[in-house]
Amino acid sequence: MPKIPRQLTARLKRINLFLCDVDGVLTDGSVFIGGDREFKRFNIRDGLGIIVARRAGLRVGWVSARPSLATKLRADELKIDFLVQQGDHISKTGAIENLLAKEKLNWDEVCFVGDDIIDLGPLTRAGLAVAVGDGVAEAKAAAHYVTSAAGGRGAVRETIELILQAQGKWEPFLKQYAA
Repeated sequence: MPKIPRQLTARLKRINLFLCDVDGVLTDGSVFIGGDREFKRFNIRDGLGIIVARRAGLRVGWVSARPSLATKLRADELKIDFLVQQGDHISKTGAIENLLAKEKLNWDEVCFVGDDIIDLGPLTRAGLAVAVGDGVAEAKAAAHYVTSAAGGRGAVRETIELILQAQGKWEPFLKQYAA
């Protein structure tokens, strides 16, 4: 379990909306395409982390510049609150600002996890900006926190655990699952 960095405690406590990129964050960035199908590999621990986050009261969304049926299927399975697959029609920043206006939230309440330069807009605005451990240098430089885990290898779970620990919501799940 990651230890809460002292300088992040206030930021972690304010989070009400967990948003992340998909390719390179929830996956290792690989896309397998053959015939009519596209396949992606998602980390099962990240998935459980997302389920726990939702049960703890966080809203969860994915913001991807690349539409994908595989992403939609996984989002549906995990009952993600918000799935934005905008293609190149609007920037990730613009898509998130539309979501925040609709939900009456502000950037200070947002955790955004990214890995590449396409994520710089949300990373520079989010109340908690997180880059995955194998993200590009620019994403890491924009982040308040860089995960020890790589994208698709538990970075989302690591981030969710930090948030829930800081908010005092992690221990009840440990007790529940230990029963």
